Amino acid sequence: MEKLNEILGSISSVIWGIPLLILIVGTGIYLTVRVGVLQIRLLPAALRLVFSKKHDKTAEGDITQFQALTTALAATVGTGNIVGVATAVVLGGPGAIFWMWVSAFFGMATKYSEAILAVRFRVKDAKGQMAGGPMYYLEHGLKQKWLAVLFAIFGALAAFGIGNGTQSNSVAGVVKSTFGLDTWITGAVLMIFTALVILGGIKSIGNVTAIFVPIMAVFYLIAGLLVMAMNITAIPDAFATIFRMAFSGEAAVGGAIGAAIRYGIARGVFSNEAGLGSAPIAAAAAKTDLPGRQALVSMTQVFLDTFLICSITGVTIVMSGMYTDTSLAANELTSASFGHFLGDFGPYVVAIGLIFFATSTIFGWAYYGEKCFQYLFKNPSLLIIYRIAFVIMVPIGAVVSLDLIWTFSDIANGLMAIPNLIGLLGLSGIVVYETKRIQQKLKEEKEEAKAAKSI
Repeated sequence: MEKLNEILGSISSVIWGIPLLILIVGTGIYLTVRVGVLQIRLLPAALRLVFSKKHDKTAEGDITQFQALTTALAATVGTGNIVGVATAVVLGGPGAIFWMWVSAFFGMATKYSEAILAVRFRVKDAKGQMAGGPMYYLEHGLKQKWLAVLFAIFGALAAFGIGNGTQSNSVAGVVKSTFGLDTWITGAVLMIFTALVILGGIKSIGNVTAIFVPIMAVFYLIAGLLVMAMNITAIPDAFATIFRMAFSGEAAVGGAIGAAIRYGIARGVFSNEAGLGSAPIAAAAAKTDLPGRQALVSMTQVFLDTFLICSITGVTIVMSGMYTDTSLAANELTSASFGHFLGDFGPYVVAIGLIFFATSTIFGWAYYGEKCFQYLFKNPSLLIIYRIAFVIMVPIGAVVSLDLIWTFSDIANGLMAIPNLIGLLGLSGIVVYETKRIQQKLKEEKEEAKAAKSI
């Protein structure tokens, strides 16, 4: 097992080398320029759209825009927000948090573009449900089916890692350390819960996540904000440390700036998934009248995931100073940091947050994986095979090596990202066209609202 992990680690280092990091961030920068820094200009409008049901009633789709967002957030907000951030700090130093923010800023434009293309090129499957995502815009938009097939293969496999094994492993680990329950018991409970939810398909997943996600996010945010309010004088020093170490490489592996950049971007992408091509699979199922409207809603995923939830974790870790304790493993660092401020209650906050985050991620990625599987094998009756395999993986992930699962997830994520980013660059002209359409539509709606008020 140790030898296998070493081999996978070498593969991961190659995949997540400088070329892919440049491709991910470079794509985000390029799209940011092409859409006119839309992630700043239209963020308020995007946040308002999150809770709007005005355009859900008559538009085509299987779930509401809010359910599409919560399904994607369910898959996005997971162990990456707790364990992933801690791993980035352990391997890249506090400066890695800065590079998570940088990648997230440009990642908002990437996520926006992914969702536009997902809705624009979505199709109806044999059951009359919407199917979309990179595999469809790579085939029908870019006209490169071989890239679509590659993405679908990597996506179906990645679901077992980023969306399953890492999540159940983290939950089992934190439940054992906090509550003393054996990992196999946690794995079995998660397996049953997962089966009950995902066998109902996207509508079942959407209904569950619409309730699950807001509760879990608010709970963790309140706990984090409580820590910051109690230690408000330590916040400026924490941010100063993050910014200083982002460019000095201090406290990173080998003291290298490259480590802060690499692990900040890699773990940031693992957390918010911008560029991977996973979230647009959920966006394609949304009831929306224009691709750009759902794209704006999807863009808020990155904002909520990285700038809010990941920041809570990262700043708490830096404020505590616990990252300097080399005896703490990455999966223990966040609990120790919250415990530093909240005493015995701290680890329970992290444990409960992680249980909610990781469990919801399993639900969201079950949908992503099966849509990739469905693209490869057109027969809907075969989906039950994938669902059963996915459910079985949950208890397996709970008991195997954490390092092995994280390394596999990094590899699968990188392989997914490559064809998706090629598609985004090749189809950026359509993104620009749809952006002009939604901007014009929002302008018209604003003028209509003003006119209605003046009457």
